[in-house]
Amino acid sequence: MTPLSTCTDVAIVILNYNGEHFLRRFLPGVLAHAAGARVVVADNASTDDSVPLLRHGFPQVELLLFAENLGFCEGYNQALAQLESPFFVLLNSDVAVQPGWLPPLRELLQHNPHIAAVQPKILAYSDPALFEHAGGGGGYLDRLAYPFCRGRLFDTLETDHGQYDDPRPVAWASGACCLVRTSAWRELSGLEPAFFAHMEEIDFCWRAQNAGYEIWYHGGASVHHVGGGTLPKSSPRKTYLNFRNGLALLYKNSAPSELAGAFLLRLVLDWVAGLRFLLARNWPEAQAVGRAHLHFFQKLGYWRQRRQLAKPHLRVRQRAGTYAGSVVWAYFARGKKRFSELMER
Repeated sequence: MTPLSTCTDVAIVILNYNGEHFLRRFLPGVLAHAAGARVVVADNASTDDSVPLLRHGFPQVELLLFAENLGFCEGYNQALAQLESPFFVLLNSDVAVQPGWLPPLRELLQHNPHIAAVQPKILAYSDPALFEHAGGGGGYLDRLAYPFCRGRLFDTLETDHGQYDDPRPVAWASGACCLVRTSAWRELSGLEPAFFAHMEEIDFCWRAQNAGYEIWYHGGASVHHVGGGTLPKSSPRKTYLNFRNGLALLYKNSAPSELAGAFLLRLVLDWVAGLRFLLARNWPEAQAVGRAHLHFFQKLGYWRQRRQLAKPHLRVRQRAGTYAGSVVWAYFARGKKRFSELMER
């Protein structure tokens, strides 16, 4: 067995698209703190100087080149299909890893064969005292499949005081940085290609739970995430992907007995969000919500087939990291701004 202090059976895979500035800033840290792992960059047909930089500045990094931008989902699917390693790290190019970040994650998967994926604590690069949007202290879902994190509810970020340092099962591990068991990845056919980007890791983790795997968070390891490296925090494109993929996520993975009620309520709340955009005269965002719903229903036959493949059966209370109420209602109507307040009985 490989010693737990080294990670020679891990491949760190960074999917890059026009991220030369992030590679210059953060790739040296990845190489310095790789703990013996392979480091691979899969390039999604970048038009900047990413590839020349990698070839001449980082010859120790393995380079995979795609002829077109495949997006986050299919980019990782095709990259990982070309690599052989018991464990993969999905790592965003805008993540600053910290010393000792990788061995605790690998040790957890090494000791528990039921875990499909684990993420570290993810803090904000701009202010490492704060949890970051993409994963925070572990990913949760409410009963309508709205994602949130320990340490982050919507735009409210908590300060890290060590309150989420405990390892624990969660609903989803962040695609910004997570260690994945290769056998589980391949059993589940990787990421949903039709998502393109956003919520794809949540879908993978939910499918993994339905298949009998666990998803974990380990607060003993940490990274710092810039966020918004591919799309800005607020953009019609990101709004479109989040609303379309949110519907698909719920439709694909909800237990049969819970799907109809949850899906109808989710539609109503999405329409309320669209109405808020209209009242604020934010036409591009309102149109993005409408297009998201239109395109979801246009591909309903496809999503029905994907649901059949996923074989969903776990109810809300049977899944780790799931809040049985509505995080939207708790946050906006009841003023619950922190994870600890949300989970109060």
